[in-house]
Amino acid sequence: MDYSAAVVKPSLAAAASRQRWALATSLSALLCLSLLVSVGILLLGSSRPFRPLFAVPQQPEAPWERYAKLAEAASLSPSPGGSVHDRHAAAVVAPAATTPGLDEDEKEEDDAISEAPAPAPAPAPAEKEGEEQSCDLFEGRWVRDTAGHYPLYEAAECPFLSDQVTCRRNGRPDSGYKQWRWQPRGCGEGLFGSGGREAALEQCRNRRLVFVGDSLNRNMWESFACLLYTAVPDRSRTLVDDVASGYTIFRAMDYNCSVEFFWSPFLVKLETKQDRTRALKLDQLPATLEQLRGADVLVFNTGHWWTHTGKLRAWDHLERDGKLVEMGGEAAFNMALTTWARWVDHNVDTARTRVFFRSVSPEHKSENWCYNQTSPVTDGTAIVPWFPKSMVSVVERNIRSMRAPVTYLNITRLSELRIDAHPSVYTITREGKPLSMEQRQQPLVYADCSHWCLPGLPDTWNLLLLASLARSPVNVH
Repeated sequence: MDYSAAVVKPSLAAAASRQRWALATSLSALLCLSLLVSVGILLLGSSRPFRPLFAVPQQPEAPWERYAKLAEAASLSPSPGGSVHDRHAAAVVAPAATTPGLDEDEKEEDDAISEAPAPAPAPAPAEKEGEEQSCDLFEGRWVRDTAGHYPLYEAAECPFLSDQVTCRRNGRPDSGYKQWRWQPRGCGEGLFGSGGREAALEQCRNRRLVFVGDSLNRNMWESFACLLYTAVPDRSRTLVDDVASGYTIFRAMDYNCSVEFFWSPFLVKLETKQDRTRALKLDQLPATLEQLRGADVLVFNTGHWWTHTGKLRAWDHLERDGKLVEMGGEAAFNMALTTWARWVDHNVDTARTRVFFRSVSPEHKSENWCYNQTSPVTDGTAIVPWFPKSMVSVVERNIRSMRAPVTYLNITRLSELRIDAHPSVYTITREGKPLSMEQRQQPLVYADCSHWCLPGLPDTWNLLLLASLARSPVNVH
């Protein structure tokens, strides 16, 4: 046997195996090096900074808390005046007056800050199939009325209109703010023509419409009542009845129509204790809202009063299940909206009643101050919003969670453009008198950039309400 051949063959095989292993190792090393180079190039070329894998991210300050801090530190501009309904409500919910010319129950609309973060865009209501899919009621532009249809009425025609918002009567020299017409996108020019008042009257026939909320919803109620009053053939067959503190009814008797306003700025219950402290009960609605049962149309709003801090805040403490609770403004607002949503789900027969929630009515202060403005801003102009986006998100989230279909009247953006439509210095004092010339020269103290002149913008809100009533009930999706 040739032992040398037996030894050589395994040696050659081993050498070949070692060569293959070395080659494979070299190729693997080259591949790893190539991958590392590629990752390095990506990191160097990225505009984002490198973050360690286990770094703890910094938590940004919540928008609501930042808004509240700024509100407490800001120089606050009060809104003078206030209607009889506000003065009735003041004994229950108003904080102590701190500024001349300010009705106690009107602080919520005017005492906030101007550096709030931008709100998330509120969604427009869903639309029916067919032609309505191309008609977006809440997107469009403001156009000057050339046909003579606007204003739809004059303040002098409505004897019950509050002096706070009758701007021309209070000395406003310009009238152009009354002559702008909202043109919704894709809806045709005839949607809001000269028949606004007649349409309102017919929509109200054999119906009970109820507005529930703060003085911005009272602004809307006064507008609707004026639309009806100026349309009825026999105005002597109408009645305005202050039924109770914060509860007013307009009736058009020949049409079996009533339009009501309930003062409820938080929607949930604000209770004054025996020791005069004020408790906001986040899990209860005011007992008076039981009277809403059986209404044909309900229009809710809330928002402005929730943003106050310090001495401007309308409550002393929060309660839930009869116990004091501590929480931030956003959490309290969310809990209150949840309580309202559950009440609607369990107490409103949506086979009979249409439910609406009106979005935030914007204010115009600081960068977008309403003082001396006489025309709308151009669509696309940057507007500094007055409310934190979390407020909008809380409302939308709660509406989405409801079983009841709630139509969202998304008037925020179209109203942001109407920087010219506020009373500004053409309003009234706490004593119910128009501002003097000296007071008008102090707009930082007296300008009302929260409410709206009538006739004016709230008339458009009501035309949008009427148009929405003609559509199928929808939710926010």
